[in-house]
Amino acid sequence: MSFSHIFKPIQLRHKTLKNRVVFGAHTTNMADGGLPGAQHLGYYLERAMGGAAMIVVEPVPVHPATVLTRGNFRPSCDSVIPHFAKITKACQAHGTVMIQQLYHVGAHGDSDNSWHAHWSPSGGPSYHDSDGSHEMSEAEIEETIDGFVQAAIRCQKAGFDGVEVWAAYHGLLDQFWTPFSNQRTDRWGGSLENRTRASREVLTRIRAACGEDFIIGLAVNDEPDVEVALSVAQTAEIVAMHDAEGLMDYVTCGSGGYFDFYKIIPAFVYGEKLGVDLAETLKGVVKNALVTAESHIRTPENANTVLGAGQADLVSIVRGQIADPHLVAKAEAGREGDIRGCISCNQQCWGRRSRDYYISCLINPSAGHEYLWGGDRFTATIAPKSVLVVGGGPAGLEAARVAAERGHEVTLAEAGPDLGGQFRLAGLQPRRGQITELLGWYQRQLDGLGVDLRFNTYMDTDEIVAHGADHVVLATGSLPAETGFQKALPRHATLPGIALGAVWSVEDVMMRVARPGAHVIVLDEGGNWRGCGTAWRLAEDGHKVTLITPDALVGKELQRSATDWPLRRALALLGVTFMTDTAIAEWGGNGAMVQCLLTGRTQYIKADALVMATTNVANADLRGTLSDHGIDAALIGDANTARNAAYAIFEGRKLALTL
Repeated sequence: MSFSHIFKPIQLRHKTLKNRVVFGAHTTNMADGGLPGAQHLGYYLERAMGGAAMIVVEPVPVHPATVLTRGNFRPSCDSVIPHFAKITKACQAHGTVMIQQLYHVGAHGDSDNSWHAHWSPSGGPSYHDSDGSHEMSEAEIEETIDGFVQAAIRCQKAGFDGVEVWAAYHGLLDQFWTPFSNQRTDRWGGSLENRTRASREVLTRIRAACGEDFIIGLAVNDEPDVEVALSVAQTAEIVAMHDAEGLMDYVTCGSGGYFDFYKIIPAFVYGEKLGVDLAETLKGVVKNALVTAESHIRTPENANTVLGAGQADLVSIVRGQIADPHLVAKAEAGREGDIRGCISCNQQCWGRRSRDYYISCLINPSAGHEYLWGGDRFTATIAPKSVLVVGGGPAGLEAARVAAERGHEVTLAEAGPDLGGQFRLAGLQPRRGQITELLGWYQRQLDGLGVDLRFNTYMDTDEIVAHGADHVVLATGSLPAETGFQKALPRHATLPGIALGAVWSVEDVMMRVARPGAHVIVLDEGGNWRGCGTAWRLAEDGHKVTLITPDALVGKELQRSATDWPLRRALALLGVTFMTDTAIAEWGGNGAMVQCLLTGRTQYIKADALVMATTNVANADLRGTLSDHGIDAALIGDANTARNAAYAIFEGRKLALTL
């Protein structure tokens, strides 16, 4: 495929961008003591090496009031300068223009990290936590504006080519713009000129302080489903005002915000290219600034389409370049089939950041670990060995791929007819087809690397011994416990009544082994996609579904990836009944006695089948029998411990690097 629109250079103030792809700002949360170090350097350098024309390094807080995470950079401190200088110099050596985002979240702070009152135009509530905020005095507004300017000066001293001022997602500057959050009656509120005074002063003073050879960007967002947020027309008017005064060189258009946080980093439950509508509107009103579209622009195809349609001048691909840091270079070389496509799961990027850890990637465990492992640039082994991988789920696939990349002779034996194991079943849940696309990528990679793929090949101990491999890797996955044990009712080792039948596992349902009948109870113990996605599949297939969970809300674990509310909405629209703080006390063959964990009261719910999403059991029996033959087999993935795919792929990569 030709990506001709992507690879047209474009002028951005005093710099020429070699292509139209930006690696946009996102909090990696990797700072150590507030300073960027080797982990940051490895992370950004990998994307510069991979071809990104411009990198917008994650935001630095411009004031102590806006420290938001443990991994934020130190605000108002020159000590960051030499550390950032190492990153800018290294990335610029690959022709990458380096920008840093500057932010202030206003009312939506985090006092647990900042130990500072939240500041905002009119003292509104935080949508990040349960705190209120402090209405800023004029002196505090001036202090904050100067904080932006001083941060920009530090960026320039660190070698950055410019800064991106964050006025998106209902952050502080957006709070000044928005009448809902700006009810001031002084010169900072009321008229549009007054409400934009803070942002215009920030941009004007940065230009005066940093000079003409310095790029200034402005980040805005589209939040059309929230009545009190700015409309597209209002945002366009504000951006046009700033553009008419020549205050910025580009404007970046995202989606969502603190009112609707789910769309800031939209998962697979949303459509692609969410920021494009606003970008196209702004393209029609700006005369000077370039327009960058971001938000779920996942692939080079997405990007090329947006650029070719004239909807934006630049595109920001963030999660796509986390998943494959060499996405741009591969597209330019005509190797789009080798691009490891982001599956929009949010599990290790936003999922880790939401818990205040440094980010990584489910399908690319080198993300965040480049300084330890490098990217997908594997060092060839000096002593090639024969490697047998038993099991073609995510752990086995990654172990086989990386071992083969390093020059080992690899055989992968899969008991079933397809690659993927339980991960393939997850890809059959609604809207999760990107998982099956990833499995297709693995198939292409293994074929290209000459891996001996053996399907429908169940290997027992004698067959593994006879194979005679130098290294044996057991990626045999996990199995349903089939006892009905629930953590919420640990007194029952086995679910009372399970012998009556019509009790199925998630795997049974997704493999179409189960015939669950019209009304199905789904017990979801994990609060994740394993149970919730299966309930969604059943409901879409026309079953009446009652979803029972011991948690206080459906999809509890999905809060990490900002997918819980979209999931609950989808289930509710399909008529799924929710029962929270509840467990299955007994199965009766034609229904279940359910127990409220809050009150102890029980009730009987008629149903044709019970589907149990409980913790699986590692399938690791082969390890012991192989040990009896003197073979020290390695356990990875669910064969090690039943967990999600992120840890399986991580272990596959980690092990293969040691062979």
